[in-house]
Amino acid sequence: MRSYLHIKTILDYVFAAVLLMLLLPIMACSAAAIMIGSKGPVLFRQQRPGKDGKIFTIYKFRTMQLETEQGGRRLSDMERMTSVGRLLRKVSIDELPQLFNILSGKMSFIGPRPLLVQYLDCYTPEQRRRHEVKPGITGWAQVNGRNTISWEDKFKLDVWYVDNVSFKLDVKIFFMTIANVLSRKGINQSEADTMEEFVGNVNKLSV
Repeated sequence: MRSYLHIKTILDYVFAAVLLMLLLPIMACSAAAIMIGSKGPVLFRQQRPGKDGKIFTIYKFRTMQLETEQGGRRLSDMERMTSVGRLLRKVSIDELPQLFNILSGKMSFIGPRPLLVQYLDCYTPEQRRRHEVKPGITGWAQVNGRNTISWEDKFKLDVWYVDNVSFKLDVKIFFMTIANVLSRKGINQSEADTMEEFVGNVNKLSV
């Protein structure tokens, strides 16, 4: 596995550089649409844990308005979603700035999705093994249910990927990802909402 991970890193760099050159017009148009459609920065930046739990800054195109409350009520992610952001998410264009994360060596194309830093203390020792490899733009859990399966099952799939990572598996995940994006399969609620449910269950067990 270790020898493949070195090759995987090289492939990540090469494909990320090529894709950035090919997709630059689309990224420029997306950035312009975000600036025209809503106030605020083009990019969404957030701290996430990477390989070995080391913290890095993840980049995405901003898809939500900056306001989090309206009339004293907290707005849900769906309510904050802009029309441009909804379109970008529909075809996963919002994920394209993560190509810069790959070029910086913090991410890979394929791997467990990086979650929020505050959730690190909620993982079991087995679940923390998902950080033994670089996080990815897509992964084994994402092509096997994404937001339609429980977080416990997602973590099991992430750890399974860590134990079975290979070129053949990565190719399989790549094509499954394309199929899922085209069919919009496995998407029913925001990742943040489902993770809050997981944290809530952990807190109940610790009381």
